[in-house]
Amino acid sequence: MSEPLVLGIESTCDETGVALVRGRELLVDVTASSMDEHARFGGIVPEVASRAHLEAFGPTLDAALDRAGVALGDVDAVAVAAGPGLVGSLTVGAAAAKALALALDRPLYGVNHVVGHVAVDELVHGPFPDRFVGLVVSGGHSSLLRVGDIATDVTELGQTLDDAAGEAFDKVGRLLGLPYPGGPHVDRLAQQGDPGAIPFPRGLSSGRDKDRYAYDFSFSGLKTAVARYVESCQDRGLDVPAADVAASFSEAVNDVLTRKALAACTANDCETLVIGGGFSANSRLRELAAQRAAEHGITVRIPPIRYCTDNGAMIAALGSAVARAALPPSTLDITVDSGMPLTQVLAA
Repeated sequence: MSEPLVLGIESTCDETGVALVRGRELLVDVTASSMDEHARFGGIVPEVASRAHLEAFGPTLDAALDRAGVALGDVDAVAVAAGPGLVGSLTVGAAAAKALALALDRPLYGVNHVVGHVAVDELVHGPFPDRFVGLVVSGGHSSLLRVGDIATDVTELGQTLDDAAGEAFDKVGRLLGLPYPGGPHVDRLAQQGDPGAIPFPRGLSSGRDKDRYAYDFSFSGLKTAVARYVESCQDRGLDVPAADVAASFSEAVNDVLTRKALAACTANDCETLVIGGGFSANSRLRELAAQRAAEHGITVRIPPIRYCTDNGAMIAALGSAVARAALPPSTLDITVDSGMPLTQVLAA
């Protein structure tokens, strides 16, 4: 008997994603983005995002079913991101998922969006090992997870205490006058600069902080250091060496991310590091993680860039893992949780 066909719905921020997964096989993944509508504001506007989800969900669902060549009645389970995320955006997706589950009389799985960023890697690289470390890096999250089973055994080792990596990149992008979202633009600019030109600080990486916050991150002080450097150049009438600033800033962020991730692997006897989230598309992060992991004999798994940003495939993948684990479905009265803890994979 074939494994259940799981419909995944993603609506945590500015992407409306719908995907279909059977077991660990992705049949289709369709995403509609409202990014262009937010660009003129220099950041995500929650009300705009919610309205965009309302308008995009129906056409996105129809496109996914059509491309997969299946009918809505063929779906065996419905998975939806129940948190973390923007409350309004989450509510749109959850309402749609509940309506589908009720109308089809199918089980509903409200799953954790952040854990989904790790789960999607199974669709690309196959089953996970018995235990591994997950590094989730995005605009809103920078977290280290120890995973025994992606559906039932996730422990948060550390997280950002202020700005997430992607958020810091967007803010530095604004300081350098780059378009929104700043992350990809800073990454490209950094490739033209000298990563050792400016000694920017590495947060929580020295002294007592190194031991006390072994797996936590802090990028707010680094962002402030970049701002002061740029202001100093401007006050002295000097041109800001934007490429060197971007390269040095990028190196500081990725140095900390990779060092702490590999330290977590070593301390927890894990030979595999899985990196997910929108910021995992960063070229220097991928390069440095591969280089340092090879030195430690650790395997690095990173999904292709198309699965790094928010998408329905990650939700369907986690929903499929939950179904394989035979966990009881979520009830139709579940509420969305903008601060859903990473140890909670399934909304009960």
